[in-house]
Amino acid sequence: MSQQPFSRPGAIDLSRLKRPEQAGAAGARPGGATTGGPAGSTSDAYTVDLDEQNIQRHLEASMNAPVVLVVYSPSQSPASADLASDLAVLADEFAGRFLLGRVDVDRSPQLAQALQIPSVPLVALVVQGRMMPLLQDAPPLDELRTLLTQVLQQMAGQGVAGRHEPLSTAPPADADAEEEYVDPRYAPAEEALVAGDIDGAVTEYQRLVDANPADTEAARGLAMAKVLQRTRDVDPSAARAAAADRQDDVAAQTLVADLDMLGGHVDDAIGRLVELVRRTSGAERDQARTHLLALFAAVGNDDPRVLKGRQQLASALF
Repeated sequence: MSQQPFSRPGAIDLSRLKRPEQAGAAGARPGGATTGGPAGSTSDAYTVDLDEQNIQRHLEASMNAPVVLVVYSPSQSPASADLASDLAVLADEFAGRFLLGRVDVDRSPQLAQALQIPSVPLVALVVQGRMMPLLQDAPPLDELRTLLTQVLQQMAGQGVAGRHEPLSTAPPADADAEEEYVDPRYAPAEEALVAGDIDGAVTEYQRLVDANPADTEAARGLAMAKVLQRTRDVDPSAARAAAADRQDDVAAQTLVADLDMLGGHVDDAIGRLVELVRRTSGAERDQARTHLLALFAAVGNDDPRVLKGRQQLASALF
């Protein structure tokens, strides 16, 4: 299988991308997948069509499990569209060992330009936010399967062995049931929260995340439980006074951001930490950024306040 050199490996710079005004673009499906993918694609359980609005969120999933990026153009290269369809088939076969992100340069030329794509087709592996080229041709399905098997085995040997949750799931079988369906996996953590056992809830959610880092519901529960844990026994007035006196103190500012979250002031919490990222550098900036990402997880990646916050964070970082 021939593999052409890729001229710009390394981190993906999304700072120049602008999100559309409306979060629900035409043809959007839950989870960020869109209708109208390449002919022959099977389902969107582990495949998402990327655009300027959702790319950052889905590539951040590469922190836990690999993301395969395919860039194609039906008008310029029909073979590249076939390649995207073959990869969608394999995404289902591998059942979450990688998430396939498709970029149609005909539909999203600005995105392709921002990613500095030299030509189509292009297949790249994204791991922990960094893009590594795999190939720039369209080999047969069997060769693709062999290549991805080898790559994923290599990633697993390096400790990258998480799985992605499916982007689309079927509703509970009893469609007439009025009671909200509760996944039994989360019951112990939720019961601990009801009982006021915050540490127990953190332990239960952490167990779920350790078992499957791509479990977004468990990650969200863990993030919120940790907010409760960090703010337990905190004097809000004293914490806010300390933050007012120490504007660049990461510990003081993140604690008040947690308090804002508990009070439902999500925009205030995000704004505080975005400005902290803007003012700090080095390890302190990374600490503030990591804390902000945890708050994003607690709110939910599809929340409009989080989408806006991610754009603000990108601007602060770049």
